[in-house]
Amino acid sequence: MLICNVVGARPNFIKMAPIVHELHKRSIAQLLVHTGQHYDTQMSHSFFVDLGLPEPDVYLDVGSDTHARQTARIMRAFEQVCLHYRPDLVVVVGDVNSTLAASVVAAKMHIPIAHVEAGLRSFDRSMPEEVNRLVTDHLSELLFTTEPSANANLQTEGIASERVNYVGNCMIDTLLKHLDAGIEAEPWARLFGMEPASYGVLTLHRPSNVDEQEILAGLIQTLQRSTDVPIVFPVHPRTRNRLEEAGIDLSAPLRPCAPLPYVAFLGLVARSKFVLTDSGGLQEETTALGIPCLTLRSNTERPITIEEGTNCLVGTDPYKIRESIASVLAGNWKQGKRPPLWDGCSAPRIVDVIEHWFSERC
Repeated sequence: MLICNVVGARPNFIKMAPIVHELHKRSIAQLLVHTGQHYDTQMSHSFFVDLGLPEPDVYLDVGSDTHARQTARIMRAFEQVCLHYRPDLVVVVGDVNSTLAASVVAAKMHIPIAHVEAGLRSFDRSMPEEVNRLVTDHLSELLFTTEPSANANLQTEGIASERVNYVGNCMIDTLLKHLDAGIEAEPWARLFGMEPASYGVLTLHRPSNVDEQEILAGLIQTLQRSTDVPIVFPVHPRTRNRLEEAGIDLSAPLRPCAPLPYVAFLGLVARSKFVLTDSGGLQEETTALGIPCLTLRSNTERPITIEEGTNCLVGTDPYKIRESIASVLAGNWKQGKRPPLWDGCSAPRIVDVIEHWFSERC
């Protein structure tokens, strides 16, 4: 059995790392393919180092481009990988363009696909990730889900239940493995000279929030007027470009910085007072950590973070953002709990299913 694991962007690395480690532990042959969708040191190489991932066996070096051109470049390059190595299973994670591209190539070459983090739905097809999720799920032989809503979504869409496996959340496997190291590094003090729980954290990168100058300017202005509490803002390269194009200056309480390596960022979030984000993964990580999360979106594909966790949708409405920050600072935020199977053992469950699936095929 040869398993081909495909990663391309920062969230993929976090989710794939525990699977790679578990396959290695069981001496199962594997191939790690990095498409190069995220390619600079801060967004790629530092994550491989922090997560203990081996150097990719194949690096496709696709870089940035429009959705269509980037997806097409990954497909052309990944087809050659599949022709050369002939893997028995292609494992994809999450919902980025690399996920979609690798899945389409594998399906057309009759190579089975396993999708980790299957079934999540925002029901908003204006999000590129939603299209990627839908197509990948319907092409996959094995679907691994993180929460009950994902199982329900797949059942509604007519996907056979025997293909669906509720295994928990690999992102939380990684978080629990590296949490102590992140806290021991004290990034709040070492990098920013602050005390624990004296600051917030902001991430912002979705096209719906950063590509429209009026929306982006409104969000920044609202945050700068909402609190005196410092808000550390690791600025995504895409967001930095949009801020520069719009001539938007970042001032207090925002504390902009370059994207942080995984362990440092994890420690920063773990001891923050609150998190503001439009990221899907951070909604899950804050729920696991018990940190208040204010999601700058009108929907989420991860409803369990609201139903059981610490997440709340605040959108881009200035009043709701200000009131939510005030509620957190007054100590009025919900406590939440860690969802079932978010226990650090998702990767072993995934590999158990893969081994059983392969033995039945043989």
